[in-house]
Amino acid sequence: MSDTPLHTIAFIGLGVMGYPMAGHLAQAGYTLRVYNRTATKAEAWTQEHPGSHHPTPGEAADGADLVLVCVGNDDDVREVTLGDEGVLCGLKAGAVLVDHTTASAKLARELDAACRAQDIAFIDAPVSGGQQGAENGALTIMCGGEQAAFRRVQDALNVYARALNLLGPAGSGQMTKMVNQICIAGLVQGLAEGLHFAEQAGLDREQVIEVISKGAAGSWQMENRHKTMIENEYDHGFAVDWMRKDLTICLDQARELDARLPVTALVDQFYGDVQAMGGGRWDTSSLLKRLRRD
Repeated sequence: MSDTPLHTIAFIGLGVMGYPMAGHLAQAGYTLRVYNRTATKAEAWTQEHPGSHHPTPGEAADGADLVLVCVGNDDDVREVTLGDEGVLCGLKAGAVLVDHTTASAKLARELDAACRAQDIAFIDAPVSGGQQGAENGALTIMCGGEQAAFRRVQDALNVYARALNLLGPAGSGQMTKMVNQICIAGLVQGLAEGLHFAEQAGLDREQVIEVISKGAAGSWQMENRHKTMIENEYDHGFAVDWMRKDLTICLDQARELDARLPVTALVDQFYGDVQAMGGGRWDTSSLLKRLRRD
């Protein structure tokens, strides 16, 4: 493992998360080389930040010390890393590849093996905190990989992290993100049912939340989502379509582990109902919309 300082970073995927994350790195003084499937978005990014945009992931990775990937799903990750014009075609030996995508642990181990074959270090590093966390540089990052590689990328990742931890070997970050999504699914459903119950009981929901949020029922979801849920507004966070993608990963992994996730499976079905209502792009707190009669 090289201990050469990281200066040049390639960022692959400038969606609602990647766009601000790459921006934080540019503002921190790193040299950025960016790629996005929709080239106009990469061009727009370079108009706002110092850096260069490139037509393929491999060209963006050429000469980079560190490549950060933040795309949609397993297939997207494979395309931009292992594809004919992928990152591993351009990335030099001794560099580090970090995948911020929420993907499967199986893919993380596959990428780790492919990187090792080219003397490249790999870390799976899914994030939590949503668009707001990315914009504010306050993401929670869950990592899997070797300690030496983790130490080498810590300073760069801390530019947009509120919490950054190494949980174990490759795949451990994705496994931890699965735990995160399993917990969130149950929390949001509980909050939706509680607000629905309060509404049906004729209670002042704001007053109810003011009281119970200070006790054992309090949570990030309660603090940050109850107002928009009460107002029946669901365009403030992580989309239902993406949550269902994540829960599918969780449930598939649970079957392999013989882990029982009855509540997660049920909430996944509830999100399916929200999609059937036309709410695939609503945020995950829209579980309340499913319970309401309006």
